[in-house]
Amino acid sequence: MEALILEPSLYTVKAILILDNDGDRLFAKYYDDTYPSVKEQKAFEKNIFNKTHRTDSEIALLEGLTVVYKSSIDLYFYVIGSSYENELMLMAVLSCLFDSLSQMLRTGSTQAGGLHESSSRQAWATQKNVEKRALLENMEGLFLAVDEIVDGGVILESDPQQVVHRVALRGEDVPLTEQTVSQVLQSAKEQIKWSLLR
Repeated sequence: MEALILEPSLYTVKAILILDNDGDRLFAKYYDDTYPSVKEQKAFEKNIFNKTHRTDSEIALLEGLTVVYKSSIDLYFYVIGSSYENELMLMAVLSCLFDSLSQMLRTGSTQAGGLHESSSRQAWATQKNVEKRALLENMEGLFLAVDEIVDGGVILESDPQQVVHRVALRGEDVPLTEQTVSQVLQSAKEQIKWSLLR
C-alpha cells in the first residue's frame, strides 16, 4: 500500500470554537469551507459538544477532523484541524488562546497591581480559568487575541505573553471612528480634566 504524501501547508487550523455548558456557540471562526452554511456549522458544533463534553481527554477524531479541546468552568474551547494535522500544533494554538484569555480576563488584586511581582506570579499560576460572564464582557479582546494567534488558518503566534501584549497595544490605538460612545466621552472627560489642572 502506498503512503499518502501530502504537500506541507501553513493552513493548519480549520476552525476555533468556544461553546458554553449547553453546547451553544459563544465564538466560532471557520477558516475554510468545510461547513459553508451556519446551519451546518451549528450541527457540527452540537455534534462535537455531544462527543466531548463528558470526556476528560484532550483530543478527538470526528467527521474526518482532528479536534483538540479543553474545558474551563462553564466553557469549552476547541481548535479543529484536518485529520492529518499535527495534534501538537493544534494543542499549541489551544493553549495559547486559553492562556492569553486567562491572563487578559483575570480579575482581583493582581490586575489592580495590589500584589508584589512574585506573589502575582503565584496568584497567576492558581488563577488559570476563564468564565462565560467575563468572556462575554470582553468579546473584543477575544476577537483581537484570535486574530493575533491565527490568520486565515495560518498560525501566527503561540506565545500567550506576546498575544496579550499585542492585544493591549491594539486596544490603545483605536481610531475615534471605531470607539464606542462611552470611550469617546471618557476620553473627552480626561482631556477636560487635564486642561483644567494646568
